[in-house]
Amino acid sequence: MISIASRVLPLLVTLILLSGPSVLEARADSSDSPVKGGWDQTGVAVSSWHLDPSSGVWVDAPRAVAENPNIYKFEYLCLDPAGNNFDVPCLTGAVRCDQAPGGRPVRWYTSLRVFDPPVWSAVPPDRCVYLEKPVDVLGQIAAQIQTKFQQLPVTPGKTVLQPSPHTLRGAETNFYAEASEQTFNVDMLGQDVFITAKPVQYTWRYGDGTSLGPQTAAGGPLPQDRWGEKTLTSHVYAQTGDFRVVLTTHFQGTYSVNGGPQLPIPGQGQFSSPPQTVSVWRSITRNYADTCLENPHGQGCPGVAPAAP
Repeated sequence: MISIASRVLPLLVTLILLSGPSVLEARADSSDSPVKGGWDQTGVAVSSWHLDPSSGVWVDAPRAVAENPNIYKFEYLCLDPAGNNFDVPCLTGAVRCDQAPGGRPVRWYTSLRVFDPPVWSAVPPDRCVYLEKPVDVLGQIAAQIQTKFQQLPVTPGKTVLQPSPHTLRGAETNFYAEASEQTFNVDMLGQDVFITAKPVQYTWRYGDGTSLGPQTAAGGPLPQDRWGEKTLTSHVYAQTGDFRVVLTTHFQGTYSVNGGPQLPIPGQGQFSSPPQTVSVWRSITRNYADTCLENPHGQGCPGVAPAAP
């Protein structure tokens, strides 16, 4: 199940009904926001929303992700004027949908969402959907895609720290994430669905009861002569000991059905890395009157047992 950390508000996807009264509603479980969809012979359009905490109103597109400037719909090819049956002679010249039973040719269209009414342009080439009710299938995929996204074997981000594997109490330890965009081909209801997962936010749990994120900054490496500097993702441990650090990477997804346009997946998939142990040591500073060349048996010199703390 895809759920967003408590500090990230749930997202709602609304499949805008272009015409006709049919509506689909589905829930992954009782904690999820409902996913609603509508369809008819003309197609579906998709957009996503989130509640802005500062204004208390729903606004378009998930946070931390650029808004898709386009909307999409599809239409059956070769429908007769009544819209009830397919024109067989027309189908002979259309894209062949013989990979599985119940194939139907469709054409996708896109429009800039700023146009009201939309100005639709075809997205070539024509493609196929399968089963007896293609529109129902696409609506069902839209309702299930969020749960499917969380179930994918997405490789979580890896946390890197400097210095490593030991750091010092009271010093800035630089943490940063290494994560990559990933793609998957899955079968959903007999359709070929291509999913892209892009890392967009990161949350660190440092193992000492503190955390950072979710935030868009992944951090980055510092040259060794700058270790100890404060960064957007650094952390200071107040106590010595071994701490288990966990990085959760938040992925934003898009999907396409049978080679159709990329559509946004509402919400974010959260994938956590295995815990990484960090040993926090203390530093001790002592001043000596001479160097090891002058007094090779002095404290701190090679081969000399350290003084008791």
